[in-house]
Amino acid sequence: MANTEQKFGLRPVRLLDGSPFINAQNRYRIASNDGTAIFQGDMVIPVQTGTGYVARHAPNTSYAVVGVFNGCFYTDPTTQKPTFKNYYPGSIAASDIIAHVIDAPETVYKINSDGAFALADIFKNFSVTNVSGSTTTGISETQLDYSVSGTNASYMLQAIDISQNPDNDEFGAANANILCRINRHFYGYAGAGTGL
Repeated sequence: MANTEQKFGLRPVRLLDGSPFINAQNRYRIASNDGTAIFQGDMVIPVQTGTGYVARHAPNTSYAVVGVFNGCFYTDPTTQKPTFKNYYPGSIAASDIIAHVIDAPETVYKINSDGAFALADIFKNFSVTNVSGSTTTGISETQLDYSVSGTNASYMLQAIDISQNPDNDEFGAANANILCRINRHFYGYAGAGTGL
């Protein structure tokens, strides 16, 4: 049976040692008026050393990833009301934009592949597609970019298995759900403590 196309970015499923994911996340800050939308399931990176902000990860860049965006809070500049969203819409003029980020380096995520993932692709490194997300659901539409893969250490994801979801576990067909870890994690490798 063919796999079902499902675009949802990265979804945490468990930890690398097999223990369950318990919804652990930490808060980070987004700069006022940052113009790039960030959707639930997008990776985020540290931005501009010395500012303390995070921003959406751009595919095919080598900046280390802090984690996966899981929603935000800010005071709406028009209504002055506290606002919780599962995505950051971009260009919000507020000084209190807080991003909730799943940032444990040992987290295992599920992501949909845009190509025909094979058994031999397990343990390869991959980039992600450069798409945004749905402003209706707030969920990322990023997929594992099957065409950008190999042993390059700068590719952000490392495939470790195929999902056990019966609708999306067929090797050799597009849109399989792949289990992966963040390969170049800001807290998980001995890199310099810098951002963009």
